[in-house]
Amino acid sequence: MTDRQQTDAAARRFIDSYLIAWRSNEPDDIRALFTEDAVLRFEPWTTAFTGHDAIVAEWLRRRDEPDSFTFTWDVVGIDGDRAFIQAETAYTGGRSYSNLWVIDLAEDGRARSFVEWWMDRSKTS
Repeated sequence: MTDRQQTDAAARRFIDSYLIAWRSNEPDDIRALFTEDAVLRFEPWTTAFTGHDAIVAEWLRRRDEPDSFTFTWDVVGIDGDRAFIQAETAYTGGRSYSNLWVIDLAEDGRARSFVEWWMDRSKTS
């Protein structure tokens, strides 16, 4: 990526593709999101899943069923090839989460690194 607008556009394409993979749970859709050596963390200080095989296996272990959630999001920041996504995920059954995704994008628009922070909005303080 060479500038902010290109990274923003690439991030938006990535999220569109991510939503397709999230709803389909198809290994090829998941693989297409990440570089071969990508690192995925579903939480910032937990185990990193590195490479297509590990990412696909963990994604499918945690899979959500299609149509079991709604997802609203926006790009809230760009720093070089890094995109910051703020989102909300609401599941049927009442659980909802606030999300922050930090995604480092490769030249081809796939993620080299993806880290998710989430907060369960369903819990009371």
